[in-house]
Formats: sequence, C-alpha cells, structure tokens
Amino acid sequence: MTYRGAKLDGIEILEPQVNGDRRGFFVELFNAARRNVPGLSLPGRDMDGSAIVQINHSHSKKGTLRGLHFQEPRAQGKLVWVVTGVVFDVAVDVRKGSDTFGRWMGVELSAENHRQLWIPPGFAHGFCVTSDQADFLYACTDVYVPECEHSVRWDDPAIGVEWPVDAPVVSDKDRNAPTLADAPVLPVVGDAV
Repeated sequence: MTYRGAKLDGIEILEPQVNGDRRGFFVELFNAARRNVPGLSLPGRDMDGSAIVQINHSHSKKGTLRGLHFQEPRAQGKLVWVVTGVVFDVAVDVRKGSDTFGRWMGVELSAENHRQLWIPPGFAHGFCVTSDQADFLYACTDVYVPECEHSVRWDDPAIGVEWPVDAPVVSDKDRNAPTLADAPVLPVVGDAV
C-alpha cells in the first residue's frame, strides 16, 4: 500500500498493490491487522482508532452528484473506492476551529487506478460520476443514523468545489442543503465554539 498525503490534514490517498496476470487481478483493499489505513483498527481490540462497522454500495449514472454529506454527532470516517467506472471524489473540512475549515480537495477514483480515499470524521463527503456509470463503495466507522445526517450545498460558492460536470443530477435533499455558513450543526475541533 502506498500513501499519498493530501492537502487537508487527516485525508489520505491510498494506492493498493495490484497483482495481475492474464486471468485478471487481485487487490487487498483493507487489512485491519496491518492497520494499512491510518486511524482504523480491528473491531473489538484495544487499539487506537476506529473500526469499520458498515459498508455501503452506491450505483449511479453519468452526471450524478451525491453530497456533500456528514454525520454529527456520530461522525463517520469513510474509506471509499470505486469498483466500476470513474468518479471525482470530494472531501470538505467542516470542523469549526480547524485550520482548513471550509477547504476542499478532490481526487479521481476509478476501477482502473484502484485508488482509495480515507476521509476522517469531521469532513463532508461527496462525489460525481464522470463515466457512463459507477459503483462506489464506502466502509464507514459508524452506522448511518438518519437524525445525525447533515448536508452542505454541493455548489456553495464559499467552498468553491470545481466539479467536472456542468449540469449534475442531484437529489432534492442535496439541492436544498444549506451553505456551510448556514449549516445548523457542524463538528468542532479543540476549543472552537
């Protein structure tokens, strides 16, 4: 596993080793015993970090944009990757008091490049599909709790995400999400209020 640091603290881009031959390929996506993802550990062990407790699969068509979502409380860390297609994946620091509050970063994840993105708790997450379709997987450190889910507008001008689609297909929930400045609930870092 190769790590590429990202421009936001805590975010990691992971590039697993792909072993391929004429039959296809094999790739180890996660191994808790080796702790190959910073901040994650084996469930039920006394180790630092959190354990993966839920895995989600999203199938979307070209131009679909999902996000920007986060949970508070019950914040989720997410290890994300694509098994078919290509997506532009985005993380936004929504932690009040963080040095990078309101900043975003994006990375292309695809079935071809096998990249993964580790998004720690306290970041909003979203993605858009740039291929004909995509299958996207999330391994989460806490379960989905509907009453803890929050969103920030995908096109908030104060954040300025440069999405690679002109007219994305978004849900009503995402279309009507508040801006970061108007978000009623945000995670807090340190002594920030």
